[in-house]
Amino acid sequence: MEKIVKFSRLLRENNIPASLRSTQTAHETMQMFKDNEEILNDALASVYIKNNQQRAKFDKVFRSVFGDGNESDESDGSDGSSKSKTSNNKNLLKGYNYSFKILDPSKTKIHVSESDITSYRPPLDDLNRNMDESELLRKDINHLTTFEPELLDLCQKLGNKIANKRVRRRKQSKNMRPDIRKTLRKNLKYGNTLIEIIKTKPRMKKNRHFFLNDVSGSCDWISNWFFLMVYAAQNSFKKAKTFEFDNKTVETTSALEEPNLLDAFIRVRDIRQKNQMIHGTSNMHSAFESFKEQADLNNKSYVLILSDCRDWAGPKSGKRPLSSDSMEYIVDKSKKVIILNPEPLNKWNVVDSCVSYYEDSGAEFFEVRNLEQLAELISTI
Repeated sequence: MEKIVKFSRLLRENNIPASLRSTQTAHETMQMFKDNEEILNDALASVYIKNNQQRAKFDKVFRSVFGDGNESDESDGSDGSSKSKTSNNKNLLKGYNYSFKILDPSKTKIHVSESDITSYRPPLDDLNRNMDESELLRKDINHLTTFEPELLDLCQKLGNKIANKRVRRRKQSKNMRPDIRKTLRKNLKYGNTLIEIIKTKPRMKKNRHFFLNDVSGSCDWISNWFFLMVYAAQNSFKKAKTFEFDNKTVETTSALEEPNLLDAFIRVRDIRQKNQMIHGTSNMHSAFESFKEQADLNNKSYVLILSDCRDWAGPKSGKRPLSSDSMEYIVDKSKKVIILNPEPLNKWNVVDSCVSYYEDSGAEFFEVRNLEQLAELISTI
C-alpha cells in the first residue's frame, strides 16, 4: 500500500489527478497484476489516466516507482536513488573503452554547408503535444498555431463553461428581491403584519450580441479560438451574430447552425476563402463601415471585438485614423463595445496601433494573452 500511496503522490506532483478512490482502486489492481510489470502498467494507467496526453508522464513515474531502479525519483531526491542511477550507468559502460579530448573553441572551425542550413525538425508546436490542460490554458495565445485535438476539446470545454456561468447568472437574476412598497400595501388588511411577500417582477432583457472577429494575418489563429468558443457557448447568447473582418466585413452567423464544432469551423474557413480573407491586411475603416451597414445596432446591443487594432491599410487624417470615427458611431449606437487585444500592453499605441483613438471613442479594452483570459472575458458580457 505504501508503494501505491507514493505513486499517487508523484502523479499529483506531475499534474496527473490521483484521488483517494483511484488510489484504493490502484491498490486492488496491483494485488491482481503485481507479478507482471507490463500488464500492471496498463492496468494502473486505466485507473489514473483520463487524458491520453498524460501517458508519457505516467510511464516515467511508473518506471521510477515500479521499475528496476534505472530512473531516479526526482521528487524524492534521496541519496539512494542517485547512487543506484550512478551504479547502473557504470554497469552500462563496462566493456567499452572511451577516449575524450577537449577542444579549444577558439581554434575550432565549423564548416556549414547549404544542406546544414535546412532544418528538417518539426515545429516547436508539434514537439509540445504532451502539455496538459492547465499548461494549454495559460500558454500564450499567439503561439497556439496548430489544430490539435486537445485544443479543440479545450475550446469546447471552455465554451460550455461560459454557457454554464451565464445560465447560472440568469437563474440568480430571476430570484427577485421583495418589493417593499407592494408588500406593505398588500398586508394592510392584516394590520401591516407581513404575511404575504410580493417580489419584483424580472425585467425583460432583449440584449443582442455581436461578435466581430479580426482575421487579418496578425490575428488569424487567435480568431479561430475565439470563434470556436463562441460556437460552443452560443446557446447562452440570444440573438447572437458573428462577423469577421480584415479590409471588409462578412457575416458568419450561418456557421453557428452547423451540428458540430469541426463542421462549423470548416464552414467559416469556406466563407473566408470565398471572400478572399485568408491572411489579409487590416483596413478597419472600410471594415467598420461595412459592419455598420450589416448590423442593426441599438441600445440593447453588446459588441465584442477581437483585434490587435492595427489599422495597417486604413486612411488617416494626419496621424488620426478615420476608423476611430466609425468606432465612435458603433459605440454611440450600442450599449457597450468591448475590445479584446491579444497583444501585450507594451505594444499598444505603437506604430499603427489605434488603441488610444478607440478608447477615446468610448470602447473598453482588455488584454487577452491566453485561452483562460479569453473565456473569462466572454463570459462576463
